[in-house]
Amino acid sequence: MYYIIYPILYLFSLLPWRFIYFLSDVAYGILFYLVGYRRKVVMDNLDIAFPEKSPEEKKRIAKDFYRNFTDTFLEMIKLISISRKELDKRFSLNADVINDLYPTGQNIQFHTGHFFNWEFLNLGVSANIRYTLLGVYIPVANKSFQRIISGMRSQFGTELIPAPEFKSSFHRYAGKPYALGLIADQSPGNPRSAYWYPFFGRMTPFVKGPEKGARSLNTAVIMLDFYKVKRGYYRVDATLLTTTPNELPEGAITKELIQFIEACIRRRPANYLWSHRRWKHSFDPEKHGKMVLH
Repeated sequence: MYYIIYPILYLFSLLPWRFIYFLSDVAYGILFYLVGYRRKVVMDNLDIAFPEKSPEEKKRIAKDFYRNFTDTFLEMIKLISISRKELDKRFSLNADVINDLYPTGQNIQFHTGHFFNWEFLNLGVSANIRYTLLGVYIPVANKSFQRIISGMRSQFGTELIPAPEFKSSFHRYAGKPYALGLIADQSPGNPRSAYWYPFFGRMTPFVKGPEKGARSLNTAVIMLDFYKVKRGYYRVDATLLTTTPNELPEGAITKELIQFIEACIRRRPANYLWSHRRWKHSFDPEKHGKMVLH
């Protein structure tokens, strides 16, 4: 099946960008107006995050979100055949913040949120840093599509680690200088073992893993804000949080990340993945009170 699907997608990826965005516009119209894909989830999330905005403003954010959403998945196909020259033209990064740490021998964790376009982020960062970028991913069920996606994501040096195998196999990748990329705002499976902190004014659980990993491995922590400059062009702003994670109070790294993500979203509200249910867990002071960050 791979040898049937891959040539079709590769040829499709050679089509001009303007045609890709024509198809994205069609997909946007279908998702937003006809299918209404997760539209209630999106609007409920925007109501929580931006109670001060009018219904018209929130609808505009939703529309822009869906355009970013469809752009991301159509661009993903285009990235199958993207050259380094074309990537450099469409991606920028203040890489010195990262590469200046390389001579120190200290490894890095990147902490960020569900911003668009994470596929450009992966390729652009891996192509521009001295470290080996390690990417953790959730495998898709179809093995042919997984092979295609993995090939696309690893073409500029990213080494991919399946999430279910991370704990058992990470040691195989940690013997050389690495930068571990973590999208760290996902909703935790067990809110009783999470940190809780206000996110857009509502108590919200956040996974402990990224902070625990930074402390146990003594990595530098760099936060990434990535966003669309214009259609098909992306920028990453890297900010060094700390090179001494164990000197910070417990929970401080997570708290800084939450505040960072919220500030990024407020600057560019449509740049966030509003279709996931970020506030599906309710805060219970008796169950979760000891895990509140102050």
